[in-house]
Amino acid sequence: MRDHGFDCLLDEVSSFCGTHDIEVPMMDEAFVPRGRSRRKAHVITNLHHYRVDYFMNVIDKVLHELNNRFDEVNTELLLCMACLSPNDSFRSFDIQRLVQFAKFYPQDFSEKDVLELKHQLAVYIRDMCSSNEFSQLQGISSLAKTLVETGKHRAYNHVYKLLTLALVLPVATASVERAFSAMKIIKSPLRNRMGDHWLNDSLIVYIEKNVFACIDNEILMQRFQNMKSRRGRL
Repeated sequence: MRDHGFDCLLDEVSSFCGTHDIEVPMMDEAFVPRGRSRRKAHVITNLHHYRVDYFMNVIDKVLHELNNRFDEVNTELLLCMACLSPNDSFRSFDIQRLVQFAKFYPQDFSEKDVLELKHQLAVYIRDMCSSNEFSQLQGISSLAKTLVETGKHRAYNHVYKLLTLALVLPVATASVERAFSAMKIIKSPLRNRMGDHWLNDSLIVYIEKNVFACIDNEILMQRFQNMKSRRGRL
């Protein structure tokens, strides 16, 4: 991305500017900074300015944020997931990485299952590459769908389990992050003595508020009223 990405970006920007009659500076000309004395400024080209000062700087910041967000284990997990992709006729397929992916889930894959998976993957990739139904697929969701439609999810049950784990992982991760964010809102410093049961009920209502928005308040009040006899009437 750092070596060749700027050229592609420059072509797209130049095409956009040409379509909308926007002047594009010559990349080989000297860059003229605004609001600074030209005597003290270093002489650099427009290419150096936009490529180094902007493009590479943004790439470095994105990489820094990704490194802070994803540790070594998470990065390895994402790399293993990418090996399931059917894009470009299963170009990213790697048996060793997929076996490692299964080892991240010891409750779903026993030692026997991991050994069976390794042999199953060897047969699976030969079958996929020789089948026209799987040659033009894009994305693991379409792969899982086609496996079910052709009934091959039963023959390659361990591979299909890997696909389902890879599909639910982003949703599960986002749900966990959303739950922790909601917990900070619900259990505020003024509610620091809230019990686990009450906190759990409050989080369900807050996180699934779109579901509870469809429920009439009158129904909830009647159910609460009928749970036991009360002095007051809601």
